[in-house]
Parts: sequence; structure tokens; C-alpha cells
Amino acid sequence: MRARTYVWAAGALLLLALPFYLDRFWLQAGLFAMAAAIGAIGLNLLTGSTGQLSMGHAFFLAVGAYGYCVFAADGGDGLTGLGLPTWLAAVLAVLVAGLAGGVFSPIAGRLHGAYLGIATLALIFIGQHVLFNAKDLTGGFNGRDVPPLSLFGLTFDDSELLVANVPFGSAEKLWYAALVLLLAGALFARGVLRGRPGRAMNAIRDHRIAAGVMGVPVARYRAAVFVLSSMYAGLAGVLLALVFQRTVPDYFGITLSLEYLAMIVIGGLGSVSGAVIGAVFVSVLPQLLTRYSDALPLVSAPGTGGIAPGEASRYLYGAAIVVVVLFLPGGLARVAAGRRFRTDPGEER
Repeated sequence: MRARTYVWAAGALLLLALPFYLDRFWLQAGLFAMAAAIGAIGLNLLTGSTGQLSMGHAFFLAVGAYGYCVFAADGGDGLTGLGLPTWLAAVLAVLVAGLAGGVFSPIAGRLHGAYLGIATLALIFIGQHVLFNAKDLTGGFNGRDVPPLSLFGLTFDDSELLVANVPFGSAEKLWYAALVLLLAGALFARGVLRGRPGRAMNAIRDHRIAAGVMGVPVARYRAAVFVLSSMYAGLAGVLLALVFQRTVPDYFGITLSLEYLAMIVIGGLGSVSGAVIGAVFVSVLPQLLTRYSDALPLVSAPGTGGIAPGEASRYLYGAAIVVVVLFLPGGLARVAAGRRFRTDPGEER
């Protein structure tokens, strides 16, 4: 236990120190990974712990991202904006994502398996239609700019702030905000899974009829978890919008939902740490392939004759999913847990 404490402390110090040493590419890659991890935790609560397949996770990310823009923008660009304080806009965007999940929750409470997956898939098509055509709200095909977050007098934009003689831009400032949000989201999800709601969710996943016989309100729990998962997705959407600094409808399509499913399968279903590990793998891989495409065989920039980095990353996702399903049913998180078990003689007893 003491060794594990030291490892966690060293990891925390490393994460806190990274903005002082990494360039913008690596910081943005880390921010994308943390935003993806928040969304993946929410999806893992729904799919991994409750057994509800959702194909519409990208819809709720879009609600969070565009909801923040509408609440925080002042309308100076000709688009709808309420001009609210940005911290309040972020909170309201997450609540609106949860409200959208609540509107859909009666369906989520009564459907399961592939039927719910097909129903949530409709959300993607509805969302894409709205994003492309409600131009006053979304900006249409071109998207809209994202107002920078302001909190406690600190603006998370590219205006430089010297910290220990190191210039901090938007990436460095958002790094610490993302760490706090990810930690809070992971601890809350872990508390849910370890408590009575988590046991009820696992019972519904394993055998919903038996869970109902034991007194678990199956439909109510399914609906509640769907709302909670939507709020996690909305928070991830807000963070992604702040990192991108511009929202575009094309990003929030079916491909993004499939990537989130890949995250939780590769990382480990029903595990908070698995969601984080899978999110890091899926979100960082295409960026690494893009950055080092000149040095990798068969991978090259789009239009140059080789395999594009995004396409190559999807091949690797598919291969990783096959390997996990066939040989690692617990995902990468189970591999890490098994290694700790084998190397820590104190836990073997």
C-alpha cells in the first residue's frame, strides 16, 4: 500500500509539472485525452456497468459544446448568444445535456441492447441536421468561435501569464482545469459504482429480470444512468470546445460515437480506470500518427499515396478491439491490475 501511495503521488506531481516542460502539441494531446476520458467514464457507466448500448454519445457532446457557446457568447458575431458569465455557461451547458438525456430517458428506461443502440443512433442524425441548419445557433457548416473560460479573474485564453518564468497560454491554463474536472468525475463515478447504485446497475447488466425480482427499479435506474452519462458527455463537450476554440458540426458525427465505444471496450467495460486508459489510447493515437507520419512506414499525409493517419488509427482501433474481445475480456485496465497483483506480494495474501 505504501508503494502504491508513492506511485500515485509521483504520478500526480508529474501531471502537475508537465505544463512547465511540454510544448503545445503534447499539452493539447493531453487535453483531448482528458476530455475524452470524462466522456468515456460517462459512457462506461451506461454501457459497461448497466449494459445499455448507446450510439448517440456524440449528440450529447455536441449539446454541451454548442450549449456553452450559446450561453457564453455575447452575440457580437451575429450568432445567438446570451452573454452569461462563462463559468455559469459551462454549468448550464452540462445541465442542458442532462436535460436532453432526461427527455430521452423514458425510451432508455424501457429499451435495452441493440434496440436502444438503434434508438440512440437516431439522435446522431437529428443532431447533425440541427447543427447544419440552425445557423443562428450553431453557425452552420463553418461552426462558431468558442468564448474563453473565465474563472476567479483568470481567463483561459492565449494571453500569456508568467508562472515561474514560464509563459502560460490557453493550453497550460486549461491543463489544470481539465485535471480537476477529470479527477472529480472519476471519483464521483467510482463512488457510484462502489455504492448501492453501482450494485443495482451491475445487477441490471447481468440479469435485468432477476434484478427486478429483487426489488431494483430497472426502468428508473436505466433512465437515471442515461441522464448521468449525458451530463458527463456534456462536460466533455464543453472541455473539447474550450480546447478547440471553435466548434464544427462535422466533428460530432457517428464516427465520434464509435470512437467512444472503442475507448470503453479497449480500456475495460465497467471500469473507471479502463475508461481513462481507453480514452488515452484512442484519442492520442491518431495525433501521434499524424505527427510522426514521415517516419512511419505506410503512413503518410492525406493525398500522398499512403494510408492517412486517421485511417491507420481506425485500423489499429479495430485490431485492438478484436484482441481485447478474444484475449483480454477485461481490457487494458485488467492487464494493469493483474500486473500489480503479481508484482505486489502484499496483495497476494
